[in-house]
Amino acid sequence: MNQPKNHQIGRMPKIGIRPCIDGRRRGIRESLENQTMGMARQAASLISSRLRHANGLPVECIIAETCIGGVAEAARCEDLFARENVTATLSVTPCWCYGTETMDMNPLTIKAVWGFNGTERPGAVYLAAVMAAHAQRKLPAFAIYGHDVKDAADNTIPEDVEAKILLWAKAALAAGVMKGKSYVNIGGPCMGIAGSVIDAQMFQEYFGLRVEWLDQVEIERRIARNIYDPEEFAKARAWREQYCREGWDKNDGKPEAHNRDEKDAEWDRVIKQTLIIKDIMIGNPRLAELGYGEEAEGRNTIAAGVQGQRQWTDHFPNHDFSEALLSSSFDWNGIREPMVLATENDTMNAMAMLLGHLVSDTASCFADVRTYWSPAA
Repeated sequence: MNQPKNHQIGRMPKIGIRPCIDGRRRGIRESLENQTMGMARQAASLISSRLRHANGLPVECIIAETCIGGVAEAARCEDLFARENVTATLSVTPCWCYGTETMDMNPLTIKAVWGFNGTERPGAVYLAAVMAAHAQRKLPAFAIYGHDVKDAADNTIPEDVEAKILLWAKAALAAGVMKGKSYVNIGGPCMGIAGSVIDAQMFQEYFGLRVEWLDQVEIERRIARNIYDPEEFAKARAWREQYCREGWDKNDGKPEAHNRDEKDAEWDRVIKQTLIIKDIMIGNPRLAELGYGEEAEGRNTIAAGVQGQRQWTDHFPNHDFSEALLSSSFDWNGIREPMVLATENDTMNAMAMLLGHLVSDTASCFADVRTYWSPAA
């Protein structure tokens, strides 16, 4: 099994935990320090122990160095989080705090607030007040609150709160992972499919993705000039011969049928297409060793689509093999993170696949739904 690896450029996103507290001294703050920081440590432990990134790497939480009772401590926390690549913050508190003085004001972080539902201190009041402040400042935030009232001394996280924290954290990490990565269109719109006409502005604003375009002739250029790893090609070819069995040939006995040599050449071509598309997406240092430094860089891609039909597939084998293998969680090199590659450059399907992968840690299938056969039908 391969060890978990980040195939994209950039550090993995982290979750910042912000213990917010009533900043009034002379007994009030002092009586709440341990409980408030304890909530922060519990939340960080829960997230780190129960979640992993979709690539298998562990999730890291950064806790503010002190409780946050005012603007100065909020600023110190923000400075720490900026250094640590925190892309999402969870503010936690068992008590009343000064909302606009303690809240996360960074417009780029994904925010949640957990207000403890306790018997003595009004964590619920702070939660309601600070959520109103978030709405007023046009900063979206998720409210997390337990269904049942807990004793003030109860330091366990209720099951419903655990579920809400984990759901929010997984989604927030997915958004953090996408930030600054690329979606690569290999080819253009396919057969008039609206989903393959990418909206670059929407991808930028909603997903934080850079949009790249690449003509399919780049695949042919790299095949013609042998711009791929020959050793990996040999390994992939042997793996294909062992595990990818040919099925029924619909054209057998017809003029359209291909002979054995033609089929073997087509198998070789689709393997090369797969290697090349992977190299386009995430780069390959082996290409630099072969003298192709620019191609070795890749496009820092987290998802891609390849046109195929119709101009390519009227002349070359289609990209089904590449799409199936790259989108799976394994290949000739063993178990690995799935690489989202959408059929027919269907950008909408690609994003559904990407989001599904990032929140489930599994491979996503390309859903080409034609009709629904109900029992009545």
